[in-house]
Amino acid sequence: MKVLVIAESNEAGLRPASLRAMACGKLMAAESGGDVHWLVAGHQLDRLAGEASRYAPVLLVDRPELADPLAAPWSAAIAATVAQEGIDLVLAASSSFAKDVLPAVAVKVDGAMIADVTSLKRCDQELEAEVPRFAGSVVTTLRLSCWPAVVTVRPSVFAAAEPLASPAEIQPLELQGVASDPRVTIEQHASRNASRPDVTEASVVISGGRAVESSEDFERLVGGLADALGGATGSSRALVDSGIAPNDMQVGQTGKQVAPHWYIALGISGAVQHLAGMKSSRKIIAINTDRNAPIFDVADYGLTADVYQAVPELIESLKKNSHAATARY
Repeated sequence: MKVLVIAESNEAGLRPASLRAMACGKLMAAESGGDVHWLVAGHQLDRLAGEASRYAPVLLVDRPELADPLAAPWSAAIAATVAQEGIDLVLAASSSFAKDVLPAVAVKVDGAMIADVTSLKRCDQELEAEVPRFAGSVVTTLRLSCWPAVVTVRPSVFAAAEPLASPAEIQPLELQGVASDPRVTIEQHASRNASRPDVTEASVVISGGRAVESSEDFERLVGGLADALGGATGSSRALVDSGIAPNDMQVGQTGKQVAPHWYIALGISGAVQHLAGMKSSRKIIAINTDRNAPIFDVADYGLTADVYQAVPELIESLKKNSHAATARY
């Protein structure tokens, strides 16, 4: 089996979620006696290609049409790579980018797609995947008998790929049929708060719930504790719906799936939809005034308190004991 893993990047370089997808790709290649490659695509990619080569061989597509993550040119580039290199399985981390691009890839290569899998293996001539449904209360087993297969994996269930003893080969590709999309013009790139890690990749996530009453309080309490611990900020759907927190911070069934080392829930009651997005966290800490809140059923540590009183005290304590805030998680 020839496996192709799509490399996604951010300001810091290769995304940790892509390294987890690569770990899955290596398992699939080893299981079938095949090989695995990165697809590093975009424009001006020397640094990213070099970083990716530390983990697996790289197929490099450097085209100005791929400078922005637009579905039309990217799906064309991935599909052309699949056809040219004889790829059997395309893997990527579950992300907004993958949701936008990979369904089109599956159509272009006349293959089949499964999204957000938590387990993947080959059974005879089929591909078997497990996919959580209904907020994780049911796990569906699906089988694909159509190749090439296109699959996105939930990063939280895989450890990151280990680096190789020495960098692997970087092979530039020349592809046909990759063109910019004349229907789309990029007018502005809006960057998130780069001082904090992405909520899906952070070791520590601080999330705020309905108890937080304003955007200013969200930044002061949730953002302040996140900064003290070097973590990311998250939110329940209630705060997103009320406009207090942005949509890209939402954790839950209809938001993002996270699995940090530490998940700290501030004023979150623990509705099943929210739990679906964070219950894979290694340790969960909950602060809530309601001692009967469902969040305490899944929390490893709980504090019955008002977040407006407890969190400022906690932030101040962390500032006084800065070694605690810089500890390794």
